[in-house]
Amino acid sequence: MLHLADYRVDDELHRSTNSVVYRGEHVPGQRPVILKVLNKTYPTPLERARFEREYDLLRQVSGPGVIEALTLLPHQHSLVLVLEDFGAISLKDWTRESAPSLLERLELSLRIVEALAQVHEQGVMHKDLNPSNIVLNPTSRQVKIIDFGLATSLGQEEATALGTARQEGTLLYLAPEQTGRMNRVVDYRSDFYSLGATLYELLTGQPPFQSADPLELVHAHIARDPIPPHELNLQLPEVLSAIILKLMAKAARQRYQSAYGVLADLTEVLRQVQETGSAQPFALGQQDLSPRFRLPQMLYGREAELEVLLATFERTSAGTTELLLVAGHAGVGKTVLINELHKPLVGRRGYFISGKFDQFQHTTPYTALIQAFRDLMRQFLTESDEQIARWREKLLAALGGNGQVIIEVIPEVALLIGPQPALPEVGPV
Repeated sequence: MLHLADYRVDDELHRSTNSVVYRGEHVPGQRPVILKVLNKTYPTPLERARFEREYDLLRQVSGPGVIEALTLLPHQHSLVLVLEDFGAISLKDWTRESAPSLLERLELSLRIVEALAQVHEQGVMHKDLNPSNIVLNPTSRQVKIIDFGLATSLGQEEATALGTARQEGTLLYLAPEQTGRMNRVVDYRSDFYSLGATLYELLTGQPPFQSADPLELVHAHIARDPIPPHELNLQLPEVLSAIILKLMAKAARQRYQSAYGVLADLTEVLRQVQETGSAQPFALGQQDLSPRFRLPQMLYGREAELEVLLATFERTSAGTTELLLVAGHAGVGKTVLINELHKPLVGRRGYFISGKFDQFQHTTPYTALIQAFRDLMRQFLTESDEQIARWREKLLAALGGNGQVIIEVIPEVALLIGPQPALPEVGPV
């Protein structure tokens, strides 16, 4: 249990690999508070920096729909983030414990969108919106967004394809581009996908995709369409279902472009439901105006090359061996074209590795190959214990007594297969 001067710690509310959250009280001020502490006795500098960044962002983003950060305190070798406590529980717990009507769910959906609009208005994208990071007071129905640990004030970010164990965000609600396998940047519209997945669960009682296999979830977000919500909950009007599916469009350009566009459409659905008990279809997005100019992230004029690339991938997936060379001047788009392989790779459970021959490392042979295979070993190490054991068995069988030879070139191999016998010394020839 946490012990902190001037604070009484009552209950543990949540525990994750990164942090532990308690409910307590600031004794001198007799104010109820939430205490969030890093879940490590000795956090790394990066973990401390992220915690400090979360505090700074919460102080920057203000509004009735955002949790208030009161202070950041040092605690032994760690940090404690002190947040307001307004008697809230998570959206996930609230829907589990109560049986809200369609009208109540619609009103709550509007409050969630209003809260997200406040965040976006101040130039911040949350990047981890889900039912556990939205809290509400069961009596007043006041809604606030919490957990800004992954939030950023950058206009957009490049996502990197990591192993599912290292994936940032909550996989059940993650936008396709956040997986790093879409060859697209992450921006504020990624929050709309997560919002859609959250409202999907609020309205149907289940997330849009379910699987015990993380890679299967990634593939679903990228390539599969969810079951329309009105088919799971027959009380839902089809137009409400269409709003959710528009939020969850695979391509960001096909989603809503502003929170106010979502608000306008949900408000119209709510008005109709209040007046008639249902809602008739209408054209979506009539008031959806993007707050900023963005060029579409599409490949133009590369249809023929992309077709060749994907056809080659399909043939090699079936067992053939081919070498494909992509040539062109610097900056013409070779890397962007090749990165289009990320999407079909997920469906085939493949691995994408890359390496670069650097002009400043030309004295080291095979640098690009070494770089690529070191990356592959890191991907292996993020997988399940069962999968790691399978790769260990395969590598040991293939390498035989030459394991140390490979380890000297690719050190990460040692983390998979363990220490290997030293190589015999070879004298001068």
